Amino acid sequence: MSQKVRVLVVGGGGREHTLVWKLVQSPRVEKVICTPGNAGIAALAETLPVAAEDIAGLVQVARQARVDFTIVGPEAPLVQGITDAFQEAGLRVFGPSRQAAMLEGSKAFAKDLMRRYQVPTADYRVFRQPEPAYEYIRSLNRPCVVKADGLAAGKGVTVATEPEEALEAVRLIMEDRIFGEAGRQLVVEELLEGEEVSILAFTDGKTVVPMVSAQDHKRIFDGDRGPNTGGMGAYSPAPVYTAAIHQEVMAKILQPVVAAMANEGCAYSGVLYAGLMITAEGPKVLEFNARLGDPETQVVLPRLKTDLIEIIEAVINGRLDQQPVEWLPGAAVCVVLASEGYPGAYGKGYAISGLDQLPSGTMAFHAGTDCRNGQLVTAGGRVLGITALGDDIRGAIDRAYAAADLVQYQGCYYRRDIGYRALQR
Repeated sequence: MSQKVRVLVVGGGGREHTLVWKLVQSPRVEKVICTPGNAGIAALAETLPVAAEDIAGLVQVARQARVDFTIVGPEAPLVQGITDAFQEAGLRVFGPSRQAAMLEGSKAFAKDLMRRYQVPTADYRVFRQPEPAYEYIRSLNRPCVVKADGLAAGKGVTVATEPEEALEAVRLIMEDRIFGEAGRQLVVEELLEGEEVSILAFTDGKTVVPMVSAQDHKRIFDGDRGPNTGGMGAYSPAPVYTAAIHQEVMAKILQPVVAAMANEGCAYSGVLYAGLMITAEGPKVLEFNARLGDPETQVVLPRLKTDLIEIIEAVINGRLDQQPVEWLPGAAVCVVLASEGYPGAYGKGYAISGLDQLPSGTMAFHAGTDCRNGQLVTAGGRVLGITALGDDIRGAIDRAYAAADLVQYQGCYYRRDIGYRALQR
């Protein structure tokens, strides 16, 4: 057997809990440290109170703990250059460089790259001042999407069916600066019609290995109504993503973008996430993320058969072309349990019960939890992701909801229709 490894995972949400859960299953893992982690992660790994954006502090942790490599979960440290800092310190790290992470860190950078390399996406214009954006929106006279250019924790996108909504979004982003520096410029793009799907892929900058498809439910209420959230649930696979569409996505989107980044002098290594709209003209890119998605990770990684450590090492060593990647058949569904009021104001510190009753084959991935005086309590807008595996989507849905119904805390809220589009098909 290959040598044992020590791993540092950066982050403290549901995505990182899923990563740690997967890593500790590897016979090659000697130790996992997670910074800052959460109450669920603390049951599996050592957690240290170092923020995900404290890059100097994280370099120090990696050195002192003598980790073999670091896996970066959230987008903010990637966009701030954590990979570059680790590499300069002689440390091995899984995640794109600061320049490569601009695929997520700047909507304008991503759109301009796609235009240059003819990757299918929505028509768009980039604005650096509010007045020209107002003029353009008034001249459009049709639905559009307004996006803050920088990172806005998934909340910087407004789908505007009326011009007034779009004008208000520009005012909030550029004049009120509700997203701070992320609103220095913005993108106005055409509204694409169709069904969304998330495709994540491992890449070492040359080879692209796709993961199984997933679909995220972003809006807070059933039937995809209400404001956008960080994600209220997900399922895998997504029936809308057929074998024919997959061929097109690989040939026209994933491989060309990885090749384009290499050609631009900022080779992309790590996980590339493509949020796609399957339109009447074929798949088009809505956005790229520079890391694993949340809650997509909670349904994709439980379906991974190959040892995650082997894949991550192959990516870091630039030999992904020599690493087979296998997936489990069947389906996975994740139902996110949130705090009442999210994505607006919500209470914290409510006792959580019922997790010890979950049946085998279901997992509770912690997102916003804390441990106070030995009691598990809520500590975020999205609290838990209840994931279940099944032979098919219907079976996984039934198991996920049966498990979710066992969990209790004050103000517990979750959607009752995760996976409905798959059932409609």
